[in-house]
Amino acid sequence: MALFAKVKTFAAASAMLAAMAGGAYAAECGNNAGGFEAWKASFADQAAANGIKGNALSALAKTTYATKTIYADRNQKSFKLSLDQFMAKRGGKAIASKGKTIKKQNAALFQSIEARYGVPAGPLIAIWGMETGFGGFMGNQHTLSAVATLAYDCRRSEYFTDQLYAALKLVQSGTLAPNAIGAAHGEIGQTQFLPVNVLKYGADGDGNGKIDMVRSKADALASTANFLRGHGWSAGGGYQPGQANFGALQGWNAASVYQQAIAIIGAEIDGN
Repeated sequence: MALFAKVKTFAAASAMLAAMAGGAYAAECGNNAGGFEAWKASFADQAAANGIKGNALSALAKTTYATKTIYADRNQKSFKLSLDQFMAKRGGKAIASKGKTIKKQNAALFQSIEARYGVPAGPLIAIWGMETGFGGFMGNQHTLSAVATLAYDCRRSEYFTDQLYAALKLVQSGTLAPNAIGAAHGEIGQTQFLPVNVLKYGADGDGNGKIDMVRSKADALASTANFLRGHGWSAGGGYQPGQANFGALQGWNAASVYQQAIAIIGAEIDGN
């Protein structure tokens, strides 16, 4: 799965999503596979009316109800663990140890990202390691089917309708392959961006004029730093609980144990 796109501004992406999402919720949601095909046909009509066309509509038509995505969405048990249990389950010590080596091996890259976004290596490497094992496993689910299923599902239909419109826009522009494979909730690439965030925060980290969140670690890490800056990161500020930049880590993931894990692992990598 390759991701290529020109950098888009936050404002432009937000305006696009707001315009597209208007009226999109008329398609009736459901809690099982029974109504998915009827919902998909209704949604396709609304998407076409909002400017989605061609290969994106064809890709939507080929999506299937993602049972594994629904199971994963209903069983996120790791976030119910204590911090110590969560760190052990996610391999926090191993991530920190390997992360120190990665930081040294890619010193110029991390220095460039920090100069550009104000975000040091530690939290970026912590996120990278926790999300995909430094790009080792980026998921095994059909991205568009996963997002379409969650847009149809009544639990968080409105939120994932925005994600589906973003994913279709990425397919339409050639940024996202119609058969792209990613994580269970439609996350993309080495640091697992949802489609809306690819549009808002995708950044060219390797200077080739394109964005490839899957194959370019530089793009994935620069995009992650851009996300954190967009959520209030201030250069030079601390990122432990109670410090200036911890709020940006809270923007990355809503689970308290995840936020704290990023801070702990990042500090270990940065030598703080």
